[in-house]
Parts: sequence; structure tokens; C-alpha cells
Amino acid sequence: MIFSGNKITLVLAVSVALAVAGCGGKGKEKDGISLDGKSPEAIFQSAEALLSKRKASKAAVRFSEVERLYPYSDWAKRSIIMSAFANHEAELYTESRSAAQRYLDFYPADEDAAYAQYLIALSYYDQIDNVSRDQGVTFQALQALRTTVERYPDSEYATSSLLKFDLALDHLAGKEMEIGRYYLKRGHYTAAINRFRVVVEDFQTTTHTPEALHRLVESYLSLGIEADAQTAGAILGHNFQGTDWYNDTHVLLTGAGVEVDKPSEKSSKWLRRVWRQVVKGKWL
Repeated sequence: MIFSGNKITLVLAVSVALAVAGCGGKGKEKDGISLDGKSPEAIFQSAEALLSKRKASKAAVRFSEVERLYPYSDWAKRSIIMSAFANHEAELYTESRSAAQRYLDFYPADEDAAYAQYLIALSYYDQIDNVSRDQGVTFQALQALRTTVERYPDSEYATSSLLKFDLALDHLAGKEMEIGRYYLKRGHYTAAINRFRVVVEDFQTTTHTPEALHRLVESYLSLGIEADAQTAGAILGHNFQGTDWYNDTHVLLTGAGVEVDKPSEKSSKWLRRVWRQVVKGKWL
């Protein structure tokens, strides 16, 4: 990682000075090791040594000491971004975001600003758990990943951010599918349709779209709404004819005496709209 030697602005100098004054005390770490008299380079290198020994949380604290004791040095600048990295390695995601955001606030035009933004996105993305939990953190990850791509499109982190963005979208679609299946299994067909519709309309590029269309066919047939089942099946056949979901749908529709692979003019507006998008190739 390369760092430039830009001077810290007067506003930064004043704010850091106030922060240091508020901290008070001598250069001592929480583990009792005295840092008095040590150069910023020596403290920085000792933090790197801790990081190499997989003591990420201690390394993060040591990096922060460089910033606290030598706030106007170039080593302080390096230490902020390294503190963000070390905290992330220690799975201290809130602390990692705080350090990364501080770096962006102080050095928005620096060459490592893209990495700082990427760390913020990762701090959310790496907390995405299974689909059975609340997905608020997934939305935060999507927002931060999008910011990385839009703000730093030519950086080395743009491609990785795009990939993770798609995976996060797939995760959200999976959550909708889980809830939809729950309703479908219990015969709450209207509630199930609402969930599957979200996948088809909002997450149509994810891996869950073929199943969502098949489940729509199941739900509509269960309600006796054959026109909507026919159009959902036609959309599935147009885009995913080689899948098992299409094969199962074909069996369902033919068994119910419904025409296959042709949309119904009597189906719901939203399904006809999706069909027109499919024919024009605007998505998928």
C-alpha cells in the first residue's frame, strides 16, 4: 500500500489537537507497555509486528497510538487506514468503519480513499448472516458497495464491490423467497404472491428468479387465477426453459389445462409489464 505525504490542513490540526488535549495522560497502551520516547515509525512497526502475529485487535490499538501521540505526522495518516484494516481483521466492524470514515474525512482525495470506502462496505458485507435474520445490514452493505463503485469506478476495488453487490442482492432475494415459501406452505397464497412478485420485479437478475416464477404459478393455480399462472409460466419459459423449475411448471400448467409458453391477455398488469420487458430484452 502506497501513501502520499499531503500536509494536514489547519482545520484537521486544530481538531486533532483538541482530541489529544482531551485524552491527556502519557504514551501508555492499555496493556501497560510504555510508548514514551518511541518514534512514530517505531510504534507503527511494532503495530505491524502485532498484526503479523495475528494479534489484530492489539495492533489496531497500537496504530491508534501513533495517531494520538503524533497527530501531525505522515505516520499518523498511515496509522488511520491501518487501524481500520486491523480492526476489520479483528472483526471489530464498528471500530473499523469509524477509522475508515475518519480517513475519508481527513483525506478524501488521497489514493487510499478508495480502500477506506471499500473497508466501510466490507464492514457491513462481512456481517451478512443467513437469510433467517434481519437484513438491515445487507441494505447497508449494498449502499456502501454502490458508493465504492460510483465514487471510485477505476479503482482496484470496483470489480470486487460489484461482485459483492450482486451477492448481497441475491441474499435479499433469498430472504423474500424464504418468507414466500412459508406463506405458500401454509396456504396463504396472496401473501406468498406478494413476496415472489418482489423477487421477479426487484431482484430479477438473481439466482432466485426461476423459482419465484414457478412459485407464482403454483400460487395462482391454487387460487384458480389461471391467466396469471399462464403469464408467469410464459415468462419462465422464455428465460429459463432449460431449468427444472420450467419443467415442473410445464407439468403443472398442462395438468391444469392451461396453455403453456404464451402470456394471457387477461393476466394482471404487472405480469404483462414484465412480459413486455422480457420480450424487449430489457432485463435478464
